[in-house]
Amino acid sequence: MILVALVVVVSGAAGALVARHHGDRAQLTSRRLLDGMLYALFPFVAFFNLAHLQITSGVGAGLGIAYLELACVGLIAWVLGDRLLGLRRPETGALICATVLVNTGYLGLPLTSAVLGHGQLPAAIAFDTLVSAPVLLTFGFGAGAAFGERAGSGVRERVRAFLVRNPPLLASVAGLLAPAALAPPALVDASNAAVFAMLPAGFFVLGVNLQTEGRHGSRLSGPARRAVAAAVLLRLLVAPGLMLVLAAQVAGVPDAYLLQAAMPSGIATLLVAHAYGLDLRLCSAALAWSTAIVVSVSLGASLV
Repeated sequence: MILVALVVVVSGAAGALVARHHGDRAQLTSRRLLDGMLYALFPFVAFFNLAHLQITSGVGAGLGIAYLELACVGLIAWVLGDRLLGLRRPETGALICATVLVNTGYLGLPLTSAVLGHGQLPAAIAFDTLVSAPVLLTFGFGAGAAFGERAGSGVRERVRAFLVRNPPLLASVAGLLAPAALAPPALVDASNAAVFAMLPAGFFVLGVNLQTEGRHGSRLSGPARRAVAAAVLLRLLVAPGLMLVLAAQVAGVPDAYLLQAAMPSGIATLLVAHAYGLDLRLCSAALAWSTAIVVSVSLGASLV
């Protein structure tokens, strides 16, 4: 957990430092990193991990509860953004993505191992693989296509944008259909290494975005600032609280599911925002605040 926290802090600080001294070049580099993750690393990871995955019936009803919980908080985020806060469509989409896309991999897995023990790690992996990944590829990219300002103007154009700009979904479908022989252990190991490579790259991009926003003085407006607060509250309080209430109705839901439901916004929010034109500043702020809170609480608990 300490190593993950160090990577987060160092990568974000490096992005901010580079953006301070090389503003335009840093922004170009961040866009290229996002393109590389979206069109190369992410499809590579999705294909070989899903081709290797053996889905069994023993994953538990808790996974269904997790989908219900994410659907509920996503709906709340939409109502808040569209009806109560009066956000623009790209801001509403950013609020939805920051709420339903969760960092159950980079932070959730090491935190589960540290807090609950290695025995809960398989359940945490199942949550990350069978809940977070499908939600990203469907609801996350779907929200980007529906609300993004670069996704077209009509339903047909937005559906086309959802498919064309969603290479991880196509790779996931191919991975599920491919025989296991096409996913040799060496390539599966390489795809796992690519997952960890996305952690520093993602937080480097976050650091660039935050520094660029401060340098240009492009602060979030009042409604957008309230949207960031709403995203953090929905992600860190409402989502795990709802998961706890729903899990109490079913016996035997693993504790790892409850912990995973309390993780911060995922790096994938930046990918979706970049691909479809959601409000990148709102996504960055929600990601930064929610991650800082969870990392700080986790490090404090580990030291105690």
